[in-house]
Amino acid sequence: MTSIVPIAPDTGEPDDNTHPVRAIRSFVRRTGRTTAGQAKAFADVGPQFLLPYSPDLADFNAIFRRTAPTILEIGFGMGEATAHIAALMPEKNFLCCEVHTPGVGALLKRIEEQKLTNIRILQHDAVEVIDDMLPHQSLDGVHIFFPDPWHKKKHNKRRLIQAPLIAKLAARLKPGGYLHCATDWQPYAEQILEVLSGQALLKNTADASNGGYAPKPDYRPLTKFENRGIKLGHGVWDVVFVRV
Repeated sequence: MTSIVPIAPDTGEPDDNTHPVRAIRSFVRRTGRTTAGQAKAFADVGPQFLLPYSPDLADFNAIFRRTAPTILEIGFGMGEATAHIAALMPEKNFLCCEVHTPGVGALLKRIEEQKLTNIRILQHDAVEVIDDMLPHQSLDGVHIFFPDPWHKKKHNKRRLIQAPLIAKLAARLKPGGYLHCATDWQPYAEQILEVLSGQALLKNTADASNGGYAPKPDYRPLTKFENRGIKLGHGVWDVVFVRV
């Protein structure tokens, strides 16, 4: 899970080689213990699927060793949905950011078990990855599933989905590329819809009949956590916009 407080706005112009000192990151560190299986996955397949952070623009063709549409995922948790979607869409590349070691280890383990080849992982702050490594108009999609909702009003400013970040992501989407967010916290869903609606480069794929929320795309699986929430009567909201 990830969270953020306001960051420097993106003008939509290519970045130069200078950046202000960042005290703000796209995540909050949490402790967690890596299992023996996750540690083994780090050793066995980590060298193949883990990417080092670099302050240089990424070459997706070189990273994935092929030319294919590339989807960015921010904050994949334990990687359950990520592995499912990557297996469902072998024709697409998935560039995935997560800072928490147990989650990275869990996804590496899934990659090994499911013999996935179309995932690469950056264990680094997603904001710096976006700023420094992702060329403008290079992404075919962005997934942000169940980011930390920061329920208390005084903590709302720490939420990931805010206008400056969405401006950065919109600038890096190709025309026709999509941004898909999902949350199970209605006040956050309302904020996400408001923020994305305020970005001139993005257009909602849903009409007003469902309040501007999209039907759950078939590719996004129902996780154990989500199924448990649905049984308890909790709602889930998907917001899907495209780059115009």
